[in-house]
Amino acid sequence: MADLKDFAEQLVNLTVKEVNELADILKEEYGIEPAAAAVAVAGGAAAGGEEAEEQTEFDVILTAPGGSKLAVVKLVKELTGLGLKDAKELVDNAPKPVKEGVAKDEAEALKKQLEEAGAEVELK
Repeated sequence: MADLKDFAEQLVNLTVKEVNELADILKEEYGIEPAAAAVAVAGGAAAGGEEAEEQTEFDVILTAPGGSKLAVVKLVKELTGLGLKDAKELVDNAPKPVKEGVAKDEAEALKKQLEEAGAEVELK
């Protein structure tokens, strides 16, 4: 029983990098798709009272175009550098990421611009 408790303690204290390495090992060597387990371990570490690492990269997700779809399409085109057709497709197929892996300040600025155009946006 003590061994399992020690093992649980080790799992809870894994860093994000270590969780990813563990997921790769489970997948490659044992054929186990550990997506749900990795989320549970990462969530458990954050909830365990441990000091969580501050998120530095964010994904800006367009959840809905809102009432002013044309304005949102134009803004997405401008912000992403996509062509009109691709920007319209992104907006039509919401929820979709507009930009991924951006800094917090940039993500918040993008969110604000999109919301001002009438879109519904979330940061992840």
